[in-house]
Amino acid sequence: MTSRISDGSSDLSRWRTFLAVHTAGSFSAAARALGISQPAVTAHVQALERALGEQLFVRLPRGVEATPRADELATLLSGPFEAVAEAVVGATGMGPARQPPVRLGGAGELLAEVVVPALAPLVADGVRVQVVPGLSGELVEALRTGLLDLVVAAERPRGRSLVASPLTDETFALVAAPALAARQGLTPSRVVQDGPSALDGVPLLAYAPDVPIVRRYWRHVFGRRLEREPELTFPDLRAVRAAASAGAGVTVLPTYLCRDELDAGRLVLLLHPDDPPINTLYLARRPGGSTRPHVDRVSAAVAAAVQDTV
Repeated sequence: MTSRISDGSSDLSRWRTFLAVHTAGSFSAAARALGISQPAVTAHVQALERALGEQLFVRLPRGVEATPRADELATLLSGPFEAVAEAVVGATGMGPARQPPVRLGGAGELLAEVVVPALAPLVADGVRVQVVPGLSGELVEALRTGLLDLVVAAERPRGRSLVASPLTDETFALVAAPALAARQGLTPSRVVQDGPSALDGVPLLAYAPDVPIVRRYWRHVFGRRLEREPELTFPDLRAVRAAASAGAGVTVLPTYLCRDELDAGRLVLLLHPDDPPINTLYLARRPGGSTRPHVDRVSAAVAAAVQDTV
């Protein structure tokens, strides 16, 4: 015997909770979004799972992962629920509901140099955006738990709880100020001939003490392990670029970030490898869930900006 009535209207609040969990990626985040307790969210989801006879979410140490059936149901239900919400707003004469800010994460340099300028027309048109710079792994976890809506990630997120579309490949270049290069005799031909030993004694500038970008360049281009520590680290590649332009040392930068400096002669390429190291950037979001037009608009603007610039 069941308490559900034939038209299913008694389950509407449960399905609304289901969509909130699917969008947020966690029971706690869904509870905050809906303004109800976490036990109530759990009870709603469990009631739906019992009624359907199948699991909708896999419980993880942090958050939940939607099952394929949950993704299917979210895609089916999100549009009608959004339409009902709009109809209710219209019927009450409240006018269009103001959409919440789109929460966008990514590397600070990419966001500041490429993405934020591309969002200017959307902001002028009433779209609100909260930009959150940070490390890719931490931002992806925030996306899983519903704290972010979109993330430009430096690697493809794992698992089914997120969907990620490749945007473009960023390319990296070994650069230095022209005065430093001349003083040290650093020419592309010499670097090709001597390899990384040509850079011995030249200060190394990096994003972090473990020099992830420089280390990858050494391994990919020179086929050797980097065996030295940096003389200067700063967790912002724009500062590393400024230090290199001022003649502090050599570094490896994404080409989009040093293109203007190379064109203006403030930096020079120390090597022209036929196969430079690249890294694929992805735009990640949670699948299904509420169809928020502003999230879609920001997503499209971010994708176009990164693909055109990087």
